[in-house]
Amino acid sequence: MSRGANAFISFPDDFRWGAATSSFQIEGAHDLDGKTPSIWDVFCREEGRIKDGSNGDIACDHVRLYREDVALMASLGLDTYRFSISWPRVIPEGTGKVNPAGLDFYDRLIDELLSAGITPMPTLYHWDLPQRLGEQGGWLARDTAYAFADYTEAVVSRLGDRIQTWTTLNEPYVSAILGYVTGEHAPGHTDRASGFTASHHLMLAHGLAGQRIRDIAPDADLAIVLNFTPVEPASESVADVAAAERVHDTDNRWYVDPLTGRGYPAETADHFGWDQAEVLDGDLDIISQPIDVLGINYYTRQIIGADGQLRLPEGTPQNTMGWELHPTSLGRLLRWLTNDYGFRRLIITENGAPMPDGDRHDGQVADDDRLAFIRDHLSEVHSAIADGCPVEGYLVWSLFDNFEWAWGYGPTFGIIEVDYETQERRPKKSADWYSAAIAAKGFELPETPSVYRP
Repeated sequence: MSRGANAFISFPDDFRWGAATSSFQIEGAHDLDGKTPSIWDVFCREEGRIKDGSNGDIACDHVRLYREDVALMASLGLDTYRFSISWPRVIPEGTGKVNPAGLDFYDRLIDELLSAGITPMPTLYHWDLPQRLGEQGGWLARDTAYAFADYTEAVVSRLGDRIQTWTTLNEPYVSAILGYVTGEHAPGHTDRASGFTASHHLMLAHGLAGQRIRDIAPDADLAIVLNFTPVEPASESVADVAAAERVHDTDNRWYVDPLTGRGYPAETADHFGWDQAEVLDGDLDIISQPIDVLGINYYTRQIIGADGQLRLPEGTPQNTMGWELHPTSLGRLLRWLTNDYGFRRLIITENGAPMPDGDRHDGQVADDDRLAFIRDHLSEVHSAIADGCPVEGYLVWSLFDNFEWAWGYGPTFGIIEVDYETQERRPKKSADWYSAAIAAKGFELPETPSVYRP
């Protein structure tokens, strides 16, 4: 299988090509049809939390424009669409009464996708916890995990007849660490011990929800989406290597290890003084029940020094959020997950980059840097498949420019530009390239290596 310049690389006929979004980032309709605030609605209204002072009240207005959005997906040739379901839209109080009007929206969306020949891939939790539960402790409260299982049952009971793959959580690392340790995300706590508590309750929620999915939809596939940030030491010194190993434990192994029956990384738990008091008898068995598919979110790598801080190589290409662009780390990640953990089915559930998007040609965003980013990461996926990694598909992040959490609307990840004043959607050059690659089930490698703009 040649991989030289101008080589055309082909993907398997059953390879899945798609895109991903999340509810709070695109839906809007923040108080429509009985929806109550999430922790993110409240967080956005706290002064200084969001860089541009914005919120998700309207975002991409997807709840109202979903038919047009699905038609746009179909025009690009997408065969899979990963989206998330808003818990406070479905169960406004977090527990108790189900809101039929909230579920009606997802009912319509799924039918629209299926009519367009697009496989819906819903995620049950992408960070928008009902504020009612946030006031009762959020993920610091063990009861939240059981509330999540009840919410899962309500959703799967209503929509499960048309869904093949159910994803429980998106990036529990981000929910726990950015939400409870660094305070960058909702609910904005800043306490390391809280991060350990939240991380365990999130993983327990995954396990409990998985049991409900197995009971209600035994033929469906069970998935979870984890984010991975490969770690390398800044040097071969003992101190740098030790610090890098700790970061690797907390950022990469902390969720995949208990998921596969290995428990939490014990040495790192001891290093940070976590006694695992929250881990009750039977919890790890619930968490480690087998999944069918592991979703992988990959954006960048980390080079770590002895102080545990990131060392960005001088002159390295970066995206507009300051993350290094390093496609080869995705290939290494896929081989690590395959060889060390033995996963039988993997899918890239998020991969993308915020780029400057300043260049235009005939009115279209000429995002050659994002195009190259997608192409180079897909090339790594292709290489990993050739080496035996069971990667079933690639979902670009994101379908649309959208609300980028604490960054507001500044960073643009989308392959489709959104004018927030008019809600007009305009495919970028990267969308056209991606559409052509989908149609051809592959693409030609460039003659010269990619050069990303810093």
